[in-house]
Amino acid sequence: MTPTRAPAAPSRPSRTSRSRGRTRHALRRDPRAHWVLLLLGLAVAATALVFSGYGRHEIAATGAPAADCAPAAKELRDGGPVLSEAPGTGALRSARMPAGAVALTYDGGPDPSWTPRLLDVLKRHHAHATFFLTGTQAAAHPDLVRRIRDEGHEIGTHTYTDTNLAAVSATRARLELSLGQNTLAGSAGLGTRLLRLPHTARTAAYCADQAEAARRAMSDGYVVVAADDAARPLKRGAVRQFTGSAQAVRDTERLFAVPIGGVRFTTVGAGLGLDGVTYDVSTADKVRGTAVVQAQAVFRFFVDATVWLMAAAGAITVARLLLLFTVARVHVRRVRRRKRRGHRPPPLTEPVSVIVPAYNEEAGIEATIRSLLASTHPYVQIVVVDDGSTDRTYEIAEWMRAQDPRITVVRQENAGKAAALNTGLKWSQCELVVMIDGDTVFEPDAIGNLIQPFTDPRVGAISGNTKVGNRQGILGRWQHLEYVIGFNLDRRMFDVLECMPTVPGAIGAFRRTALEGVGGVSEDTLAEDTDLTMALCRAGWRVVYEESAIAWTEAPDSVRQLWKQRYRWCYGTLQAMWKHRRAFVEGGQAGKFGRRGLTYLLVFQTLLPLIAPLVDVFAVYGLLFQGAGQALLVWAVFTAVQVISALYALRLDRERFEPLWTLPLQIVVYRQLMYLVVVQSVVTALLGNRLRWQRMQRTGTFSKGLVNHGS
Repeated sequence: MTPTRAPAAPSRPSRTSRSRGRTRHALRRDPRAHWVLLLLGLAVAATALVFSGYGRHEIAATGAPAADCAPAAKELRDGGPVLSEAPGTGALRSARMPAGAVALTYDGGPDPSWTPRLLDVLKRHHAHATFFLTGTQAAAHPDLVRRIRDEGHEIGTHTYTDTNLAAVSATRARLELSLGQNTLAGSAGLGTRLLRLPHTARTAAYCADQAEAARRAMSDGYVVVAADDAARPLKRGAVRQFTGSAQAVRDTERLFAVPIGGVRFTTVGAGLGLDGVTYDVSTADKVRGTAVVQAQAVFRFFVDATVWLMAAAGAITVARLLLLFTVARVHVRRVRRRKRRGHRPPPLTEPVSVIVPAYNEEAGIEATIRSLLASTHPYVQIVVVDDGSTDRTYEIAEWMRAQDPRITVVRQENAGKAAALNTGLKWSQCELVVMIDGDTVFEPDAIGNLIQPFTDPRVGAISGNTKVGNRQGILGRWQHLEYVIGFNLDRRMFDVLECMPTVPGAIGAFRRTALEGVGGVSEDTLAEDTDLTMALCRAGWRVVYEESAIAWTEAPDSVRQLWKQRYRWCYGTLQAMWKHRRAFVEGGQAGKFGRRGLTYLLVFQTLLPLIAPLVDVFAVYGLLFQGAGQALLVWAVFTAVQVISALYALRLDRERFEPLWTLPLQIVVYRQLMYLVVVQSVVTALLGNRLRWQRMQRTGTFSKGLVNHGS
């Protein structure tokens, strides 16, 4: 079979006509709002973590006072348990409950387990008490705060987080008291002047720093309530203190079990005749308090839900790794069985047309064509489609065509890669068609190995094994690991599960009848290779992976170029997934692809990367506030799992283990970049923007090592 020669090259198109095709996918400017949304989302997540962590004592936590401390002033230690300042003078005033009056006080809560039971006990005995509530609990259970109020009990504050006010600054102490008041205002519409300092009991046991904290609170208008010694006779009047718990319920029941003549149980305010210790707050205070209560509820729900989400994501990721290992092993066994003597069909030697779409590929086009000419396959037709290049791509290809009749060179106005492939398909003459990129360098046996699965008439397309050629730098090594661990390991799984979503543009083989059956290469998306593969799967063709068909490609050598390439890939994949979404509900091979392949892409290439920035925020939070040891242990385990995966993948691909030393850095830096690419692509799609075609600038670093122009 002799290919026809290309027609005379048309004159170079004008800049206007060249740009028309390139702007087809650039009708609107790239969005920038995605960064605002991302930063806003991360800020909300960080705020939620900090607010929730503050309430849970993970941030700025303070515990009980030291056992040995300087005692408070004698006047405070020898006075009564109820402390306040005289108006105007600021002099310390202390008071005791009158004879026969016993104020029952409960610290902490409200709690959904013991508070209702305690209220039932008090109600049965027609007694009232003073509840010193913690702000975080009041915000979490506003219905219990309202029940305490409605049943005639008195409410005081126990600060927002049960913080030892003696161990914090005056500013932090006022914040604790202010937040505590806000939660009471938001949950029950009231304020209080009653305060019990956390981690304190009798005034006689006050330390000097506790006394100072009490004086600061009293100067702000609070009445500080301590407790009397438990041995003080109730008939003399007392303030009894109970720490909120099931034990407090039992102690209260025992207190009422034996009636004591001449003793009445009351509240602190009623017993001392204090007016206005609890009061209705203004509308503005209610609004502010409601905001605090709702913020706590929302932030806690967000944090708890995210923790469960990350746990589920971790479990799914582990399950994915196990699936990849298992299925990769199955794939290896299949390949070995095919290669055994007696099980292998006669080698396929049909002629093959190779289509090379090229736009500004002068750095690598000669190496690409020479590698195809060096193929050991019996006959290869090479169709080079110059898509309106503005460099020497066409001249180099035409110069090589003059030296070998197997080469056909076609030139067209710039219309994009999909259009170039369709043009090449019209010029190709063989039933078996290989499509490649303009910078791909083939191994001599790659074409012959690539087409062998076509011996199965059900196979419509075959993915080859793409490897990174320029892997010298850190970025090149990271991409090399990504290709081997991610892409090729995934393709083994897709092959076995019969749900291959992408035959890579760098090296893929197709039946002409299959291509014609789906209308050729679609120009609807920016990922024409993924779109085409999905269309073939939905048409009922099997798509397989041939690991022995090796081609080398030039990977981006700068972060900017890498970002552009992956942004286009990701956005195009999202377009293709949406275009072929009906495969989820279709039957046969199409449904198999939809429910397996599309689900996998949705979960592991879209949803999980979207929550990755949240994982990073939680990781930083854990490192700062939950113990660096625990965070580092989790990271070490995760890295170890990734190293094991990499070892297995590199061994399957017969690659050296040397790049593994870059893997920890890849996890910290490179993967974050890939996650952000997904975030940007999803937001771009949600905002309805059209992404411009972003072509990678070739440097020829890899190909220059193989060939020298004009040699």
